[in-house]
Amino acid sequence: MARLPRLVLPAWPHHVIQRGNNGQAIVRGDADRRAWRDILAEALDHYGVTLQAYVLMDNHFHLLLTPPSPQALSRMMQALGRRYVGAHNAVHRRSGTLWEGRFKCSPVETDRYFLACMLYIELNPVRAGLVSQAQEWPWSSAAHHLGLRQDRLVSDHPSYWALGNTPFERERCYRDSLEAGTSERETARITEAALKGWALASPEFIQAHASQRPLAPRGRGRPRKTPDPGPQGGTKGA
Repeated sequence: MARLPRLVLPAWPHHVIQRGNNGQAIVRGDADRRAWRDILAEALDHYGVTLQAYVLMDNHFHLLLTPPSPQALSRMMQALGRRYVGAHNAVHRRSGTLWEGRFKCSPVETDRYFLACMLYIELNPVRAGLVSQAQEWPWSSAAHHLGLRQDRLVSDHPSYWALGNTPFERERCYRDSLEAGTSERETARITEAALKGWALASPEFIQAHASQRPLAPRGRGRPRKTPDPGPQGGTKGA
């Protein structure tokens, strides 16, 4: 089966996943993590892409970002991948790629799924058992959204601002959401959408944006046939 073209909807958030080849580590220490952040900041700025949330794990990373065009997203990710691999290989005296194929990408409908996706991303270290609270992981945007530090990488999304009229209200509301977490069903849906390139969206959103390519998997089985009208306008065989 031919691989579907990557789906990018300008001005909409996208959940991006990039994994290490064969599950290998893409960072070996904090120096690598700082280098990754610096290169990411430069790539975002150069291509005009805004970042709403992120997490850097040992063997993969997640980004929630909004590109001004399909080309901007691809070029930003290419710049990040190429420059980071070059720097990493030079420091660690290795050659070859770090990445497991091309990055995975899923458009995210703002109203229904943006905050769920942001929580999913920032809770990665908690699900992995590395920390007990998301804000304890220094290589994510969780502490920024809880008001514990200002992260120069992050541009707050209107969906986050809508959580409250003051910083205190927003941070408290988001803290409650982090503590509640995401359900197993929600987590599985977000993961599947990103890995398979489907939109994380409602049926209405999918129908409205389906002109480029399919945004969701088709139902199983053959499409139901429309009954043929009989000679008098009735249903054949009725």
